[in-house]
Amino acid sequence: MTQNLKNKIIEVCDKKIAQKGDAVGVSFYAFFKNKNDNPELLMEAATWWIQTHQLDHFEKAVKIKRLIENS
Repeated sequence: MTQNLKNKIIEVCDKKIAQKGDAVGVSFYAFFKNKNDNPELLMEAATWWIQTHQLDHFEKAVKIKRLIENS
């Protein structure tokens, strides 16, 4: 996973946690705009989320942030 994508995921998780608390959930779509302007990056995130870690559609933002920070 690219460092730019890791940074974006951490940024989004931090923002969601700050707004809604530690119980807030996210999906990998949360890291992208509503239009698919970078399909390669979206597939990179989807592969990491679905194939590598076999995560559910929604996961706790704190869990995702921890996984990214430890990778």
